[in-house]
Amino acid sequence: MPAVAFCGLEKGDDMADRKPIATAPTDGSKVTVMWKDGDGVVNESIGQYRDGGWWVYTDSHTQKKVEPTSWRPTASNDDDQ
Repeated sequence: MPAVAFCGLEKGDDMADRKPIATAPTDGSKVTVMWKDGDGVVNESIGQYRDGGWWVYTDSHTQKKVEPTSWRPTASNDDDQ
């Protein structure tokens, strides 16, 4: 899933739902993570912990290892992959 620049809260989204990345599951399940790109832009993407790090899709064919700052459970309709 492509990374989406985080522009603000959507209806029903609450920053309180976000948790420190250290508490995220590392069993390979997919969660929504917040991370900064090289330009300092905060992104929100579906991420997965595997191979010793967090991975997100930057487009439909490209995955990138990132260092997320927080996470939240992925809504059932977000996990299309």
